[in-house]
Amino acid sequence: MARFQRDRSVDGEQKTTALELFYDLVFVFAVTQVSHLLLDHLSWTGLAHAAIVLGAVWWGWNYTTWATNELDPESPVVRGLMLVLTLASLLLAVAIPEAFDGRAGLFVGAYLALQLGRSAFLTFAVAPAGTLERQRASRILIWFACSGVFWVAGAVADGHARAWLWVIALAIDYGAPLTLYRVPGLPRLTNRAWDVETSHFAERFQLFVIIALGESVVATGATTSELHLDAGRLTAFVVAFAGSAALWWLYFTYVARIAERRLALADEDRVAMARDGYTYLHVLLVAGVIVAAVGDEVVIAAPAERLGGAELAAVVAGPALYLLGHALFRLRMAGSLSVKRLTGAAGCVACAALGAVAPALVVAVAVVVVLAAVIASEEVAAARRTARGEPSPLERLQATTQP
Repeated sequence: MARFQRDRSVDGEQKTTALELFYDLVFVFAVTQVSHLLLDHLSWTGLAHAAIVLGAVWWGWNYTTWATNELDPESPVVRGLMLVLTLASLLLAVAIPEAFDGRAGLFVGAYLALQLGRSAFLTFAVAPAGTLERQRASRILIWFACSGVFWVAGAVADGHARAWLWVIALAIDYGAPLTLYRVPGLPRLTNRAWDVETSHFAERFQLFVIIALGESVVATGATTSELHLDAGRLTAFVVAFAGSAALWWLYFTYVARIAERRLALADEDRVAMARDGYTYLHVLLVAGVIVAAVGDEVVIAAPAERLGGAELAAVVAGPALYLLGHALFRLRMAGSLSVKRLTGAAGCVACAALGAVAPALVVAVAVVVVLAAVIASEEVAAARRTARGEPSPLERLQATTQP
């Protein structure tokens, strides 16, 4: 039996602890750093760099979430581990603005300390020899050690070589769960090697969406407070807030609760569903919020000017990516397509055509109108179901017996 495990015999759902919230505080800063990196280098190269950095930040947070889903947060040893991981994550965030310049070594060192340190702890401190827990933790450690070669090589390299080496490292890191951490010569693992406490697991990812949305509100507020305020900028700020509120509404009104319930009802597919729907697809939602926040800052800075190609792309692509992520999330969790959200994603992209003839504020308003239209169409559909006496999708799921 592994040490430092959560007591699953306790009745009731497990909730996020104060220690985990303290850990999450670092990622408010990390998300801010990623958005500033993109805003300061708003180009295809800057987008690629921001995507690589976000990939590392997300993967570091995500693996810690999987670990704390099983570890006992009241254990002094686990608390010590979490504080060390928090420090490593903070150093990672500090290095983000110069990750492709003078702080590449700090960025890679912090990332590897986070991933290798946690995996080594799970392998040698938590899991006794011969247990399934050690088998899975040791394989994860091996995969991170392999990708670490490319992370270190990228830190030593310069220019485009650094980016490509880090892309290879991320491909190894992101590909590992899909292979169930297959290591030649060792027995294969199955999804049964992992266990997911659904209420805690889903809540953790919901909170990261809140982190991203909170950062977008802080960023737009900070940008607005530093500029001369006139009617155009105040209007742009209101529109930015409306956009952030719409993104919140789209996720937390139905999606978060329905997805959590579907995860709870899954049995054989639960670990794979958690991996695909949360570990992989939620990064699209976070990326969409970050890009949308950058677009908001661009519009607030110059609401009456026409946008260049990169700036225009940020304004429309963030919400579009967010809606696309929702559609893919629903497809994985429920097996059905959300036509409304896919149409909304296409509508956001179509708003880019306005950029050729209209100022930034008009484009931003059009994007928010599209988001509002998606919300309105879903609310109308819900009202019609109620009028017909039909249960909502969530009510149908809640009526299903717990597994």
